[in-house]
Parts: sequence; C-alpha cells; structure tokens
Amino acid sequence: MNIILRIQRFNPETDDAPYYRDYPVDAKGSDRVLDAILYVKQHMDSTLAVRKSCAHGVCGSDAMRINGTERLACKTLVKDVAARDGSVVTLEPLKSMPVQRDLMVDQESFFDKYRSVKPFLIPALAPEGREQVQTPQQRARFDDPTKCILCGACYSACPVLSEKNPRFIGPAAVLSGARFVFDSRDMGIGERLDALDALDGAWACENHFNCTKVCPRGIKVTKSINETKRAISNYREIDHQAV
Repeated sequence: MNIILRIQRFNPETDDAPYYRDYPVDAKGSDRVLDAILYVKQHMDSTLAVRKSCAHGVCGSDAMRINGTERLACKTLVKDVAARDGSVVTLEPLKSMPVQRDLMVDQESFFDKYRSVKPFLIPALAPEGREQVQTPQQRARFDDPTKCILCGACYSACPVLSEKNPRFIGPAAVLSGARFVFDSRDMGIGERLDALDALDGAWACENHFNCTKVCPRGIKVTKSINETKRAISNYREIDHQAV
C-alpha cells in the first residue's frame, strides 16, 4: 500500500516555526510505523531526527503522536493507522516537552518530575538476620505500576499539563510514586509527600483518563493516581491522630 507520512519538522537552530513535510512510502499493512520512518531516514531524508532504541516496545524511546494520538511507533502497525491506499499518517512529537528537533523532545523536565517522587525503595527495617518477604498478594498490590517504561505518552496526553498547569508533575511521576507507596517493604510515603501531596502533585489530576487510554503497556494509570490520593489522605489522618 502506498501511504504518505506527513511528518512535523522543526530545527530550532534554523526554523522559525514547525512545518510539515510529506514523504510517500510503499509499506505493507503489517509493517510497523517505525519501519516506515526509518525508511524515510535511510533512503529519502537523512536529516530527519527521531529517537528509537530497542524497537520492541520495551524502552519507550519512540513515543510520538501518530494521527493525533500518543503511541509507540514500534508497536503501531501501518494497518492500524492507514485504512486504505493513499492514506496520510501524521507524525508529531510529544506535547508538553520542548522539541529538540523534528520528532525528538527534550525530556529533562519530565525526568526531573519523575525523580521528585523518589522512585526507589526506601526500605522499612527487616527483622534482624531475616529476609524481608512478601506474600503474593502484597506483590500484586503494586504490580501494575511496575510495567511503566517512562515513554512519556501519558505526560503528552494529559490535558492538565498541556492546557492548565504545566507544573503538574504528571501521570508517570505519580504512578512511579505509587509503585513504592504500595510496596509493603517501603516506608517512604512521608518522604514523598512534598512531591505527591501538593497542588502540582497527585491532586492536580482531574481524572480525564487520557493517560490510561494511551498507555502502551495497558497500565491503569488513573486508578493508581486515585489510589495514591487516598493513601495520602489516610497517611495524613493517621499522622494527625498521632499528634
């Protein structure tokens, strides 16, 4: 099938504003969109900038907007976004992050917010000389957030970030906090409150569910955010009663 990749181009060193360029590509429906992009780069326009790594949906490097929806180019088949011969497939960089060049964005602010929730185990004290074990049920409690690959799709799709509050730490950061907040081996919810229990933290989420819809790993992101809100409230209530 013959398709047209309509790619947003922008080089901040030479361009005043983003613009679109069309590239006709002969592709099979079973080809990945990433394959079509790499064909353009390798055979038609070597100046095209795109980020990719594993190309198997694990690293999250090639997240972008495909026909207006956040997806991984390596997991999206041509037939998923091009219905017929001559279809136009529009490729744009993720939103809410500065464009470095073409389809590549600057992820520094995204990862700064991610680090703010202390996304690492802050261990509770284990019995001396014994392993700190978990039941299958305790492990399952935080299983969903562990699937996150930090692709930034949820961050881009969030209307709070793009339309209302760019200081919001974003769905991925709250999700990463939840991964440890609900880990029975962790005792660090108090140390994460500065980031999570704030107007720009978990409470900024308005339950639009866009993050859940676009997550390439099928994570129930909004559910974890709401569970984190409840955990914060419970922690504050217990802390207040202790005083």
